[in-house]
Amino acid sequence: MNTQPTLTKDGEETGTPGASHSSDGLKAGLKNRHLSMIAIGGVIGAGLFVGSGSGIAAAGPAILLSYFLVGAMVVFVMRMLGEMAAARPSSGSFSAYADRALGRWAGFSIGWLYWFFWVVVLAVEATAGAKILESWVPAVPQWGWALIVMVVLTATNLGSVASYGEFEFWFAGIKVVAIGAFVVIGMLAVFGVLPGSDNPGEGFAHLTDSGGFFPMGAGAVLTGVLMVVFSFMGSEIVTLAAGESEDPQKAVTKATNSVIWRIGVFYLGSIFVVLTLLPWNDKSIVEKGSYVAALDSIGIANAGQIMNVIVLTAVLSCLNSGLYTASRMAFSLGQRGDAPKAFAKVNKRGVPVAAILGSVVFGFVAVFFNYKWPDTVFAFLLNSSGAVALFVWLVICVTQLKMRGIIQRETPEKLIVKMWLFPYLTWATIAMIVFVLGYMIYDGGSAREQVVLSLLVAALVIAISLVRQKVAKGSAGSERELDRV
Repeated sequence: MNTQPTLTKDGEETGTPGASHSSDGLKAGLKNRHLSMIAIGGVIGAGLFVGSGSGIAAAGPAILLSYFLVGAMVVFVMRMLGEMAAARPSSGSFSAYADRALGRWAGFSIGWLYWFFWVVVLAVEATAGAKILESWVPAVPQWGWALIVMVVLTATNLGSVASYGEFEFWFAGIKVVAIGAFVVIGMLAVFGVLPGSDNPGEGFAHLTDSGGFFPMGAGAVLTGVLMVVFSFMGSEIVTLAAGESEDPQKAVTKATNSVIWRIGVFYLGSIFVVLTLLPWNDKSIVEKGSYVAALDSIGIANAGQIMNVIVLTAVLSCLNSGLYTASRMAFSLGQRGDAPKAFAKVNKRGVPVAAILGSVVFGFVAVFFNYKWPDTVFAFLLNSSGAVALFVWLVICVTQLKMRGIIQRETPEKLIVKMWLFPYLTWATIAMIVFVLGYMIYDGGSAREQVVLSLLVAALVIAISLVRQKVAKGSAGSERELDRV
């Protein structure tokens, strides 16, 4: 087993070929099949199943353009991140690269913001999973199910990175098979060749027969973008996990090259099927959910319960990966001196126990807030982390602009994955992300609140990082003065 070098806090590579542990102490326990499924499953969140109905109601068939625009943006961001991760695999991924390319303040800030995003997600997903489980077994209260789910997945992550990978392999596998089957069965029904289907099979007629392709106007495409953008968060997880794989460069390269078809099939493909099976303004799409409504139109029995199982799998997958991602980011921050030193320690199995438990504790606290003060404290946590996904993508773009030059100077032979049309497409992607953020502010409502609160939290974290840097420089200067004396 060959372990690729990882990035230290000074940006230099370290590593001993043939070791079963990475140079940072993490164990290379993820197999190629784990990484492949993590890469595929990372772009399929519960938001795709749960939130797509609202997007369809807001934009009509034009929601396909919304998914296409956001999907293209994610493809470009992943290409940039893949370029850096293939050259320098690191458990801190974009945070470690920002540290090197933009400065310690950038790595500190985006690392903690990303950690904050995922620990809030833990509470959201634990509550969502608990609601489904309570509907099946009402004898156990909702908070009890949330506790059980969190404890089980914490134990999984504490066991070993291989146990996380195995759980995620099967969770993601169920999502992939379910959506693949949905697309195939749905397309057969669309053309009227599915045996026993209750759907008349109108072909592509529903894309234009209820007010045209843009029933809510062309501007609704942008509204749709705001509604679907956050369902794509998670595609970058594979670059963090690559540091604990058997062959990080190969895993990252494969994941980056396949992101186009993954987004095309799972997002565009499945939403296209929904829109061709039913008119976009069919009330059942919002009332039941887009996928359940589509399955009902075909005549599949117990479609609601089938989708509940799939959504629960997506929730558990998101929880599992969220805990893993938050803990590895905390571990990387600890390594670079930007988090408690205990976070950077691993046990004999190569697991960062303190980083996992620290992330879980905040997740449990957030779950408590969700039940105790859902409309005040938890609403603040949710909104103040809402735009972090876009901040992360923006930092990845800006970091890649500088990291390309650093890689070319220091290790040009490792520039295996290259961003297309560099630097023009990088700048275009930056403009797209800034535009989305600006439109969120212009659009008003909850979107504006998310951006404003997220910016306030980001400003606070950046201020803390700059103060820490100033204090550190002051301490270093004092030590030098004492040395002279």
